[in-house]
Amino acid sequence: MELKDTNRDHSGVHNLAFQNDSECVDVIFPKGLRDNSQRIRNSQNKKTVHTNEEDEYINIESDLHENKRDSVDDEQPRLKGHLEKKYDKACDFCKKHKTRILYAIYGILITAYLAVVIAACSLNFQRALPLFIITVLAIFFICWDFLIAKYEDRIAAFFSLGERYLKKQWFWLKWVLCAALIITIICWLTFDTAKQGSRQLISFGGLVLYVLLMFIFSKYPSRVAWRPVFSGIGMQFILGLLILRTKVGFDVFNWLGIQIQTFLEYSDTGAKFVFGEKYTDHFFAFKVLPIVVFFSTVMSMLYHVGFMQWLIGKVGWIMQIFMGTTPVESLVAAGNIFVGQTESPLLVRPYLPYVTRSELHAVMTAGFSTIAGSVLGAYISFGVSASHLLTASVMSAPASLATSKLFWPETEKPAVTLSGLPMAKGESKNLLEAASQGASTSILLVANIAVNLISFLALLAFLDSALSWVGNLFDYPQLNFENICAYVFMPFSFMMGVDWEDSFIVGGLLGYKTFFNEFVAYERLSKLIHNREKGGSMYMNGVKQYMTVRSEVIATYALCGFANFGSLGLVIGGLTSIAPTKKKDIAGGAFRAMIAGTVACFMTACVAGMLTVPGLEVPCHILLGNAMNSTDFPANSTELVKCCQQLFTSVNDSQKIFPGGNYSLSSWKGCCQILDRPTFHCT
Repeated sequence: MELKDTNRDHSGVHNLAFQNDSECVDVIFPKGLRDNSQRIRNSQNKKTVHTNEEDEYINIESDLHENKRDSVDDEQPRLKGHLEKKYDKACDFCKKHKTRILYAIYGILITAYLAVVIAACSLNFQRALPLFIITVLAIFFICWDFLIAKYEDRIAAFFSLGERYLKKQWFWLKWVLCAALIITIICWLTFDTAKQGSRQLISFGGLVLYVLLMFIFSKYPSRVAWRPVFSGIGMQFILGLLILRTKVGFDVFNWLGIQIQTFLEYSDTGAKFVFGEKYTDHFFAFKVLPIVVFFSTVMSMLYHVGFMQWLIGKVGWIMQIFMGTTPVESLVAAGNIFVGQTESPLLVRPYLPYVTRSELHAVMTAGFSTIAGSVLGAYISFGVSASHLLTASVMSAPASLATSKLFWPETEKPAVTLSGLPMAKGESKNLLEAASQGASTSILLVANIAVNLISFLALLAFLDSALSWVGNLFDYPQLNFENICAYVFMPFSFMMGVDWEDSFIVGGLLGYKTFFNEFVAYERLSKLIHNREKGGSMYMNGVKQYMTVRSEVIATYALCGFANFGSLGLVIGGLTSIAPTKKKDIAGGAFRAMIAGTVACFMTACVAGMLTVPGLEVPCHILLGNAMNSTDFPANSTELVKCCQQLFTSVNDSQKIFPGGNYSLSSWKGCCQILDRPTFHCT
């Protein structure tokens, strides 16, 4: 055999691997592969050149490998001790029976809690009644969730028969229901008017008027689905009836209001520590704003434990069932009862890019027609009724969906129709982190409230000064922003059921709320409430200093919403950041949503006006004294007649003309003129 020299023939490479004993095989590589082999040799040469530079690196690598081998050698199996074996056996047992152990722990804790409840009830049931009610409600909802999770299909199959029957008979059944509803409304109005007076009729007429106006200016009047509209107003009315007319409902919400006031007072401890004993000298900065921080912290903790998601889900499910609205808009409307207009859309953040324009309009309307729980405490601290603020927040949720579906009806097929949507959860890892995040989040809210009030009140003072200067040119120096708003909104306030002499004041409050914010409006309302409680003169220089309780209540409901021009920019910016693909739809429907939110608050106020039956606002001796000593006081008002009747009734069987010495001679003479009674008391 003869070996060829590969160095002399550069056209190929002789491969010794293909030689055998009998013959020699020449393998000639193509030019491309030859070039590749040349590059490989060059790279090998380059590696050889840099070997010295990489010696240190190679040594480190080798040391690491040696250390790893040493550590592996050290981890040789060894015999475990007696305690270690017992510990491993216990761990294995816990892992194997984890579920049973958890059930046992839960059972022990629940048994201990029930024992505490029974002991408290046996000692003093009246004192333990709130704890008993909370326990019963918790047991009911736990059982409800368990049954729904386990037997949902069977329950749905059970009710499907009734659903199919209703669909078959719906054509004539809906007319029967409508007729029954109309007859019920007529009968109720007749008997209620005969008992309470005709003022409730004005509120009912206002409710009908607002529905007609929303229908006339609807985006698609011919496409309106009336089920959400009527069921929303019906839910509003039922809630108002339970809360405002029944003793149980009124006592429950009154109790809740008192508990919330008591709970919010705990923020004074932190405010006193930070700002000193005289923190109330700067009432708004050091008393009101710390309440916002405290409430925001508590809400963040409730979100972390999942209570708020559970509560919002239940309320949203109820509205979805009764009103026929989609899951997204129902959950957002329910969320707005407790959180703000920029926080509630975060509950359904993954679904917002897929909602229709009508659903997006409903989401924005729900934000405009309610207030956040964090600022609810601030309004309560002003002196506004806590129970009425709570009632307004609850009643405005179905009203927002009703007005939204009337003002912008659904014309598309909703893409998200699945019930029980999973809601977004908080990002905190534990309860302390949730509390800290809630407090930190409130910094922006507190700063936003403070700077807006500073700027708006300063701007309002400038506007009033400028308008007064213009009014002086025409011999009308009383011209100011409040008067202009009062004339604009006066018809709307009167149609809600506000007394005619108070409608001018309420119109001004609505103007403050719409063009500035509800903080300014509630601050003005609180001054009117305090003036009434002091019992001072009702009129000074022809200007009314306070309103009746009925007008205050209606104003409280009408102002309970974020529908103002400042919130308009906030909603557009917040929703655009969550759903950038819907930017055009958000900007196009935001103004209509603000109008719908305003009307939703007005409709809630109308329902409150229909159902509110306030007691006597001012003690009779103060009211009569103001009336008889003021030439501007309206004569023969209902309150004056009631007070005069009470005065005469109290002395029917007595020779004392001034019972208790509370009534002046002028009051007595005035009542004689009003009632025209030629009895011995008036001689």
